[in-house]
Formats: sequence, structure tokens, C-alpha cells
Amino acid sequence: MLDGHLLLGWLSFTLVVLVFYLPPPSAAYFGLTGNEPLSILPLNSLPEENVGRAHYKLCDRLKLEKKQRRMCRRDPGVAETLREAITMSALECQYQFRFERWNCTLEGRHRANMLKRGFKETAFLYAISSAGLTHAMAKACSAGRMERCTCDEAPDLENRKAWQWGGCGDNLKYANKFVKDFLGKRSNKDLRAHVDMHNTNVGLKVIKAGVETTCKCHGVSGSCTIRTCWRQLQPFHEVGKQLKQRYETSVKVGSSTNEATGEGDISPSGRSQQPQPPPPALPQLNEQIPRTINLLHIEDSPSFCRPSKYSSGTTARKCYKDKNCDAICCGRGHNTQSREVTRPCQCQVRWCCYVECKQCTHREEVYTCKG
Repeated sequence: MLDGHLLLGWLSFTLVVLVFYLPPPSAAYFGLTGNEPLSILPLNSLPEENVGRAHYKLCDRLKLEKKQRRMCRRDPGVAETLREAITMSALECQYQFRFERWNCTLEGRHRANMLKRGFKETAFLYAISSAGLTHAMAKACSAGRMERCTCDEAPDLENRKAWQWGGCGDNLKYANKFVKDFLGKRSNKDLRAHVDMHNTNVGLKVIKAGVETTCKCHGVSGSCTIRTCWRQLQPFHEVGKQLKQRYETSVKVGSSTNEATGEGDISPSGRSQQPQPPPPALPQLNEQIPRTINLLHIEDSPSFCRPSKYSSGTTARKCYKDKNCDAICCGRGHNTQSREVTRPCQCQVRWCCYVECKQCTHREEVYTCKG
């Protein structure tokens, strides 16, 4: 039996070793990759004297880091833009994966466990989060909801007076600067940090690549003697679609695990083993990160068929017969239910602004996965 002092010393040493080897936080995360709640109640019924600082309370509810909270508080428009970015990213993620086994399950427990791993799905969460924040911020500037930014003022476009004609460019330059400062610099000491940074940048690049120039002609009889142009971001649905395509072609990169055996390089102590040839040297970190526009992941994803710490499984999930029931239900089969549905139909416009509709009832079949 160990002496009490020896046991205490051994535990202290073990604790120090564990703390030493725990990876430090490599970034200030936000959105679907952060700790903030995804559904935040609106700040209603605030006393009039506190309305001017209502955004302070919203910044606190977002559970931001110290620097992020400071950036959130310094402009009243930032807090609402951050909340909009979270909502927009979550809805787009769920839309893009609505037909998949993993349907962007974002409950606190599932999301937290997912972010600890290097799956393809985790890569998508990083990309859609940075893209959503950039898109929301650029739009907020052009909509006049921010105090520190306005319309885009690119020197190569005739848009400095575009507002006179109803054109206002989305301020991507300010949005990019804000997002990079808001997320902070990331550690480059380990593969996971590099991969997370790459996937975050993929979201930024997709936003930048989708900027379109819109022009408007003005002049007598429709002539184009005067032209004003401004830059606009593509709809966020298009951004989500492109990121989903890059998810499908995500590239797996190496890790410190021996790929041949699936085991770590360090063998467990206390066992007699035959001498083994030294494992091949791992490539340098920069060599492990390929130059690609696709997302990167480190490990293979689970099946998501059964309830786990990553998702609630696919039992009772709605599917579409002859389309995706076999895939989503994981070969377990599906149940068929018939129900009556009543919807408006045969609608006609009456007078200037009155629409008259009939109520039509029909039966439809609903397919859900068996347990």
C-alpha cells in the first residue's frame, strides 16, 4: 500500500503532467463553434432608462470572451448582428443537411462533443460560422445598422454617391477586418489548430468569391450617361450550398496516429514487446495541410445511425420514399403513416387586396425511420 505522502505526491505530479499536456485554447471561437446559446430570447420589457444599453445585456448573454465582449459593446449594432449571424448559420446548416443522417444536430451536448473531434461535420461548422458572421456584418453595414461602418467604398467603383440612386454596397472590407479581429489569431502549434483555421478561412473565401458588382444606369430616355455601381454579397443560401459541396469533397489530413495500425506511436508501458522498426517520420505540419479550397478533417465521422453523444440518431426521422429512406434509416426500414392534410387552394384575388381561398383536404403518406 502506498504511503499517504507518496500517494499525494504522485497525484500532484499526475495533475501537473495532465495540465501541461492539455492543448491550450487556440482561438476565440464564435457561432456554431462557440459556447454561446443558439437561441436567445429577445430583450423585451426593458425599462426606458436601460434601452440605450440593451445591447450590453445581449452581449453578456452571448457568453463572449473578454475581447469579444468589448468589441460587442462598443457599437450597439454589433450585438444584434452577432445574434443574426448565429441564427442564420444554424438555419442554413440545418437546411443543407436536412436529408442527411446528421441533420446538423445543435443541442448543447451534441454540439459540444462534436467540436471536440475532427470530423467533416465539425469542419462545416467552422466554415459556416465564419461565413455567417462575415455575411451578417457586411449586410449590417450597408443597411445602416452599425455606427462604425457604412456602405462599401471600393475605389474602383463609382459608388461614393450611389446612395442617391438607391445603391449601397455591402461592406465586405470592414466585415473581414472585424471578423479576423473578433476571432483573434490562432495557435499554429498543432494539426487541429491548423485545420480549424483552414476551415474558418474557407468560409471567408467563399464569401469573398461570391461578391457581385451591381450597376444602375441613369440618364435621359434610359441612356447610360450616368452609372453607379456597388458590390453585393450573394444570398447566404448560395454560400451554404458551396460550403456543403466542399464538405462532400473534404480532404482527410494526417495526425500523430499510426495510420497503419490505428494506434498511437507511444506503446503502453509494462509489456514485453519484440523490437519493432521505427515508424516512418511524420511529415512537417505545413506538409500535412494541403493547399486546397475544400474543407479539411482529421478523423472519419461516425455513422449517426444510433443515438450517441454526437447526435440523437435517425429513429423516427422523416424520410422520402425511393429517395433517401434507405440511407437515413440505415437499413432498418421505415414506417408509413397516412394522414389528412388541409391546405388553402384555388385562391383568387378579390378587389385590390383581398385573397379568397378554398380549403382542400387530401391524404398524404409520411415515412419515418424504424428504431
